[in-house]
Amino acid sequence: MAGTGYTIEQFPLGPMANFAYVIIDHESGEAAVVDPAWDADAYRQRARQHNATITQVILTHSHDDHVNALDAFQARDMPIRISRAEADFWPKVPAGAILMSDGEETMLGETTLRWLMTPGHTPGSACLLLERDLISADTLFVFGCGRCDLEGSDPRAMHASLASLAASVSGDVVIHPGHDYGVSPTSTLREQIEANPFMMFDDVEAFVKYRMHDHGTLRSQPFGPEASPYPADT
Repeated sequence: MAGTGYTIEQFPLGPMANFAYVIIDHESGEAAVVDPAWDADAYRQRARQHNATITQVILTHSHDDHVNALDAFQARDMPIRISRAEADFWPKVPAGAILMSDGEETMLGETTLRWLMTPGHTPGSACLLLERDLISADTLFVFGCGRCDLEGSDPRAMHASLASLAASVSGDVVIHPGHDYGVSPTSTLREQIEANPFMMFDDVEAFVKYRMHDHGTLRSQPFGPEASPYPADT
C-alpha cells in the first residue's frame, strides 16, 4: 500500500499468523523493517525489489514472535528504535537502541513516522502513524485487539489506548495489524470504530470482562464486524 511518498509492504510470516512490515521511502530509497521476525531475508529481498535499502529497524513491542529475526539486523549495526517504556520492560533490549516517546517523530528519508504510545498488550507497546496509514501492531487488529493476559499486559490500559486512537487518528487512516486474525489484512480505522467490539466500550470494567473472560467464548477467527457485545453497558 502506498502513501504519497512511501510504500508499506506487508509480510504474512511464521506459525503465529504474524504480519511484519517494510516501509519504503520513495525519494531516498531508504527502508525500515517493522517487527522483524521469522525471515530476515524476505525483508531484504522485498526492499531490493523497490531499489531500496533497509537502514533502520522499528520494534512496536518486544514479544519474540515480532523480534526473532532481529539479530540479523543488529549484526549490521543499524539503528533500532523502540519505545522508552518497552525498553524498561524488556530485559533483552539491544544496547544502543534509540528510545522513543509518545508523539515523537522520526524520519525515514522524507517520510515522517510518528510514535503513538498504546500500552495494554505490553507496557510499552506503540503504533506508528504515517500520512494515511497506522502500523497498529498488537494493539489493534482487524475487528480485534491484542491479548491482555500476558506478562506486563493491562486490559485497562488497552481500553485507554484504543479510545485514544479513536479520538486522535483520522477515520480514513488504514490500519496495518500485527497478526492476520481478521477477515481482511487491513481496514480503515473508521470501520474499526463502527464494528470492532473492542472499540465499543465506554465502561472500562465491561471492556475488561469482555477482553479477559467472554471474548474467547463468543467469537472465532477470522474476526469480522460485530454489534456491541453488551449493548446496555456501552
